[in-house]
Amino acid sequence: MRRAPAPLAALAAALIAAGALASGPGLAQGTAADKPPAATLIADRVSVGALNELVAEGNVEVLYGEARLRAARVVYDRQGDRLSIEGPITLTTGPDTVMVADSAELSPDLTEGILRSARLVLNRQLQIAAADIQRVAGRYTRMGQTVASACRVCSESEVPLWQIRASRIIHDQQELQIYFDNARLEVMGVPVFYLPRLRVPDPALNRASGFLTPKFRVTNQLGTGIKIPYFLTLGDHQDLLITPYVSTSRTRTLELRYRGAFRKGDIAATGAISRDDLIEDETRYYLFADGGYDLPRDFRLDFGIEAVSDPAYLLDYDYSDKDRLKSGLSLTRARRDELITADLAYLETLRASESNRTIPSIVGDVTYRRRMEPPGIGGIAGVTLSADGLYRRSDDPLDGTDFDIYGDGLDLGRISAGIDWRRDWVLDNGMLLGVEGALDIDRFHIADDAAFAGSRTRTTPAAAVELRWPLVKAGADGATHVLEPVAQLAWSREDNGAIPNEDSVLVEFDEANLFSLTRFAGEDAREAGLRFNLGVGWTRHDPAGWSLGLTVGRIWREENLGQFAAGSGLDGQSSDWLAALELDLPGNLSLSNRALFDDGFDFTRNDLRIDWYSDRVELGSNLLWAQANPSENRPDDRSEWVMDAAYRFRDNWTGKADWRYDFVAEDATRAGIGLEYRNECVTVDLSLSRRFTSSTSVEPSTDFGLTVSLAGFGARGDGAGLARRCARF
Repeated sequence: MRRAPAPLAALAAALIAAGALASGPGLAQGTAADKPPAATLIADRVSVGALNELVAEGNVEVLYGEARLRAARVVYDRQGDRLSIEGPITLTTGPDTVMVADSAELSPDLTEGILRSARLVLNRQLQIAAADIQRVAGRYTRMGQTVASACRVCSESEVPLWQIRASRIIHDQQELQIYFDNARLEVMGVPVFYLPRLRVPDPALNRASGFLTPKFRVTNQLGTGIKIPYFLTLGDHQDLLITPYVSTSRTRTLELRYRGAFRKGDIAATGAISRDDLIEDETRYYLFADGGYDLPRDFRLDFGIEAVSDPAYLLDYDYSDKDRLKSGLSLTRARRDELITADLAYLETLRASESNRTIPSIVGDVTYRRRMEPPGIGGIAGVTLSADGLYRRSDDPLDGTDFDIYGDGLDLGRISAGIDWRRDWVLDNGMLLGVEGALDIDRFHIADDAAFAGSRTRTTPAAAVELRWPLVKAGADGATHVLEPVAQLAWSREDNGAIPNEDSVLVEFDEANLFSLTRFAGEDAREAGLRFNLGVGWTRHDPAGWSLGLTVGRIWREENLGQFAAGSGLDGQSSDWLAALELDLPGNLSLSNRALFDDGFDFTRNDLRIDWYSDRVELGSNLLWAQANPSENRPDDRSEWVMDAAYRFRDNWTGKADWRYDFVAEDATRAGIGLEYRNECVTVDLSLSRRFTSSTSVEPSTDFGLTVSLAGFGARGDGAGLARRCARF
């Protein structure tokens, strides 16, 4: 019969004094009041052996603090104050450290001693087998003639995929570090690397200074190279990643990444500096930084910096595919009924088709919006005050480079004030009647433009009345159908003044703005005239877990004012038909399609998106067709297929592919394939990519990458679910 726990030293003294087996708990409590117990013992049988030794047998457990020992037999020598333990033995010294041995000699508090024919398991990942393990001061674990690996083996004769042999290993449980002497890395039993001294972090350590996994990179421009990152902790809340990159093409690059988290904010910066033979005798660099801080009175300050030495550097080194850079400051405050924003940005283009002298290089805006419930009339009202400005480096008032109707040096400033109001009523038959109105006043000042220079004021009143009729039906199969036809009549006064359009060039027509007072994104242009917006939405929710939604709509105008360009889907007296489809299926499969087409089913735009995520498949694919739109600087039709996919065809093997194909140019823009092997102890990632595009500053390039990561050293093993299974007979 299993006994209740009793303090080991007190129980031993009581047994020796009585000379017989005693119940223990009551007597132990009285003795323990004078001296704190060293440990606690639980066993099936407890007896007094020769030389007054305490012998515990059968499912023995010894507990001391966080330490927990399990064994078949424990003999306590009171005179030597030692525990002689017979296995199989399991010693747990913390949530992430387990030792297994055949026999051991330990102190009663389990902090000193030796375990023979032992094995140490750290964080259920890294296993270290040793001839003996010595426990020192409850902090250090010293192991001799060791083999370390995170790979699972099914027999003693089997060789792990990789292992590290060392003459000695010391595990520091306080600093969470592992030290190797005479370390030799073996792959499938073949030695491949030797280091006289090696220090790696404990798998349970989240952050520690040291080298990270190297990465091999081969490109046709930079040759064969290697990146060796070194991670440096700067306290608990800051760190620095230093990555030297050298290649056979005389490339010498130093990559840096800094991260800091503070009481009121955070900051992150990445950058690199290079000397290579692509642009000889010139130092190349880039810097991307961003951060944010919480200020008093609920304000938030965010900043971003983007800078590069030359247009080709980011693509040559595969740092980013950005072709425009933006640096700036942003101040915001968002409350329940109030929004304040202030932004100042500096823009720089890397496109060969654009000039930094003629694009807006400095852009700033300030906006204040207040929402309220006006007494008497009800509904929701809003007040908006804003100021915007943009500056170009050029002072040429004529158009000479980009062939639009504005001068190359056009500068613009605007102050705007607006008020809007909306109220909805539910009618007796279930219809929803909505009324809204708005009044916007804009004051413009334009400089460095031969046609538009000067100041002018624009006043734009707008109003709309809307009728919705939501209908719900439950089918006999449990499916729910929701049908909602919507009709809206909207009007705003036509603007007779010529004002440059800088912030509303890109126009999107979709189900989100089908019933908006204006389809323009900014304030430089506002939709005008009398128009009738009609649409219907239908959604089916199936009890099997899938849903289907369809929206169809169109806009009819009293008169074509020529506000929208061809290719937007909004030009003409009537817009294109808008059709949007959303399909969500069980198993994380979704499909969406948004199309704009005329009465003859000639498409202006079609955007098809498929996403599929499962245990074995990750797929994201997008097929786009867009008609040419010169007002958006898109003189040619655009037709592209973008695909990013991964398929786990075996438990440990995953194939990857990405693709970007231009159907108009009949050529691929970018393509890549990859192969990944992952199990409980290693991850091998192979990749091959090709960029086909070229310009005056960028050449096509091919990139090959290889990364090998060993689990168990400072990293969470995310391949545990893919560990090999040993057959049982």
